[in-house]
Amino acid sequence: MVDDEPALRETVGLALRREGYVVDVYGDGAAAWSAFERVLPDLAILDVLMPRLDGLELLRRLRARSAALPVLILSSKGEEFDRVLGLEMGADDYLAKPFSLRELVARCRVLLRRAALAAEGRVSPPDRRLSLGPLALDLDRFTATVDGRDAGLTVSEFLLLAALARRPGHVRSRSQLLDEVHADDDSIAERTIDSHVKRLRRKLEASRPGFDPVEAVYGRGYRLKEG
Repeated sequence: MVDDEPALRETVGLALRREGYVVDVYGDGAAAWSAFERVLPDLAILDVLMPRLDGLELLRRLRARSAALPVLILSSKGEEFDRVLGLEMGADDYLAKPFSLRELVARCRVLLRRAALAAEGRVSPPDRRLSLGPLALDLDRFTATVDGRDAGLTVSEFLLLAALARRPGHVRSRSQLLDEVHADDDSIAERTIDSHVKRLRRKLEASRPGFDPVEAVYGRGYRLKEG
């Protein structure tokens, strides 16, 4: 956990340790990054406004190292811009201050469970893979490839893409997609889906220039183009 409030670091660290987690806390982004350069954690909890190195820059550096690392962003109430920007940069979830310790622990548990499923590396039977043109999804390994190259999706981005790929051509509403991506959390706003889609499109385009299979349907939601 990285936050410049000593009391909050102590409280959150204690709550997570009581759940059996090993927790390291840092008071600023630079100190955290120095540690992360040596070894990445299993989960990162980042405050946005911090001295020396802010949470969004720390998130950018972490995403350059790993697309799979679960990241939870903390932000003060009302900092909507920072929360949306954090999601666009690759955060898996956010939590506004002040927050319930029970809710924070629950969200950490969900993110770690998703990451564990994605990292299992089981051999997938044929019906656990989806292929649509250059795009291939492995539903057990939580990986997506374009022309055989890993697209580097986060777990949230993969869940969104998989929900669309199961029924190409069919429109899924933001509410339906939110149920797929954040099923364990009913406090996430529907506009979060737009942030996920924006990042997903950018990564697919980077994997294959001109490849943009996700289509917005005005007033309805999103669908994956057929063919």
